[in-house]
Amino acid sequence: MRTFAIGDIHGGLKALIQLLNKMEIKDEDRLIFMGDYVDGWSESAQTIQFLIELSQKINCIFIKGNHDVWCENWLRGEHVPPVWYIHGGKETMDSYAGFSEDKKKKHLAFFESMPLYYIDSENRLFIHAGFTSMHGVEKEVFKENFYFDRTLWEMALTMDNRIEKDSALYPNRLKHYSEIFIGHTPTINFNVNVPMQAANIWNIDTGAAFTGKLSGMNIDTKVFFQSDNLPALYPNEKGRNKN
Repeated sequence: MRTFAIGDIHGGLKALIQLLNKMEIKDEDRLIFMGDYVDGWSESAQTIQFLIELSQKINCIFIKGNHDVWCENWLRGEHVPPVWYIHGGKETMDSYAGFSEDKKKKHLAFFESMPLYYIDSENRLFIHAGFTSMHGVEKEVFKENFYFDRTLWEMALTMDNRIEKDSALYPNRLKHYSEIFIGHTPTINFNVNVPMQAANIWNIDTGAAFTGKLSGMNIDTKVFFQSDNLPALYPNEKGRNKN
């Protein structure tokens, strides 16, 4: 069985289909999606429908991202915050125009079933953004950090790569897991268009919401695959405002 971690899709269904074809996904493979399935390109609702159907054929784990929380709240009938509306929410709402109330309820249930993190049998953590507790995710007080925190990745980026994991200088937050896989903070913010590693963290979000590509990485071999740049797949659209 191969296991792939897949970065933030942001409504780019064309990129997802292209990526899955490049990875030559088999029935026995497992896909771990890092969150943010909606908000950005024009096919958010269609992406959710595709993922629901995909999960009926193959083993999938869908981590919840901050944009998924906003969409879930809207589908539940809650207030639409301006920050969501201007950062992809409008496009997501528009993408649901042709969907029945019954399908919207099924999508809501899909969002509600998403875990905030996943730890596999080899103690690898999969989480959308990060966490702040030095005792690990189980001790996190503010669950919003799981899909909003950027300090975990920022800390890893500043580390001297000569520091060994058993050193007293190695951050306690990172010692709890053999590896950590995240999305949320696009690597293109650092002028990198492929997955990035810092300490024992792998960042799989390569900027599909903006000018980048959608990426999928084999978590064992670290071989990765990528779609085309999203603006090339959606030439008549702008994508999402950067946030």
